[in-house]
Amino acid sequence: MFSNGKNNPFASAIAIWEACNVLAQRTSLHWETDEEGYISYSRQINQGRGAIAFHIQDPFKVNDKATDLAAVEGLDIRAACIHLIFAAYATALDQSWEQEFAIDERQIEKYLGMEKRKDLSKAAKLALMKNLVQQACSLVISIDWPQQGRINGFSITGSRLWHLVDIQHHFQEDNLGCKYLIGLTFKVKAGLWAQYFLNKQACKERTAFYQYGSLPKTLLTTVMSIWQQHEGAVRLMLWLLFKTKMGKEQRITIPTLLRIAYGEEKVALASRQREERKRLLRTFESDLEILNHYGMKPLFDPVTYPPEIQPLWAKLIDLPEDPDEALEFWTNDGGAETRLTDTGPRGKWNLLMNARILAFELPPEWEQQISESEKKKTRTAKAKKKPKATNDLLGEQILQARKNLNLSQRELAKLTGKSQSWIRDIENGRLKAKLEDQVLLRKILNMT
Repeated sequence: MFSNGKNNPFASAIAIWEACNVLAQRTSLHWETDEEGYISYSRQINQGRGAIAFHIQDPFKVNDKATDLAAVEGLDIRAACIHLIFAAYATALDQSWEQEFAIDERQIEKYLGMEKRKDLSKAAKLALMKNLVQQACSLVISIDWPQQGRINGFSITGSRLWHLVDIQHHFQEDNLGCKYLIGLTFKVKAGLWAQYFLNKQACKERTAFYQYGSLPKTLLTTVMSIWQQHEGAVRLMLWLLFKTKMGKEQRITIPTLLRIAYGEEKVALASRQREERKRLLRTFESDLEILNHYGMKPLFDPVTYPPEIQPLWAKLIDLPEDPDEALEFWTNDGGAETRLTDTGPRGKWNLLMNARILAFELPPEWEQQISESEKKKTRTAKAKKKPKATNDLLGEQILQARKNLNLSQRELAKLTGKSQSWIRDIENGRLKAKLEDQVLLRKILNMT
């Protein structure tokens, strides 16, 4: 895996996505007791025409699904990383629902960045890996899928998401004849879901799906390093892996992000109690900063999520590095009606409940991998296209025009109705202004 050092294809079908949610959000999801007395998480799919459900079961037991929420509470969020690694391994097989794959402790240690953990002994690492693998393999899935186009409907009942076929223990004997565990090899096979969602041949025949995405290596190592201090950020990262499409505006609402990161109960409690609300807001803004730090930059909707209610760190991103420019920045800020360091307005929580994030700007390694044949087609198509004459407004032109009028980035943002970070990204060339925005900028900056 990760032969390019950055990312690897992985199965990204709804079975994988929802299982990732189960492992990451655990008791924050709505678990119920089914007719047989087992706890189950289920939700409708395809506009209510189908459904997907999960149970929890010991990997080596055929029956005895969990009947108590303690089984859900015992899940470790890091098991989601093992689950994603399995989803990557499965894409390398032609018929993963029939073929096994093997993965040993050295590979897992490398993928998760655990070789850098000097605080854990070899025995502790092996115990942790074994536990996480068993948790990832404890999920049992049921799917009721309706007909979709030419693909017939199907049902899967009580099938393992991942079959843990075998665990091989590797021992080493010392001079005294004592044996020590030095390694583990896990043999795993994908469940029946793969026959319907990871079937390349059937996809060509239009009788099944073949759905995959790009798994960034940095996601796994980041989750492993921050899962304790910033669980909300980790939940959002894992959710964004499936939710966000590069280059498309998602317009994700803040209530949705809060529910993903902290669960409905905590959000409901915060809406009722002032202190809980303040605590949750601090945590949320801190988690957004963590996402931004790791390259998942939130693009705030300037209309519903204006600078007044944005986190302080987002406002300070525009702080110039040059000392003279920084002095001018703070001087202008001090003379303004509202200052960056002002506390949020009254009713900030209610404003946030109607706020949206346009999209998350993701790191390059999160991009969908493109096969060589697709790259050739793209290059050929580009070669056939004749270059068009362009009169686009460049970032340096906007920057120069703004300085000519002695406007700060913040002042220009107010005049255009955009965020200050949007102005900065346009000037830096990271974003390209749409045609209507270019017309507006030309008008405000007196550019012909």
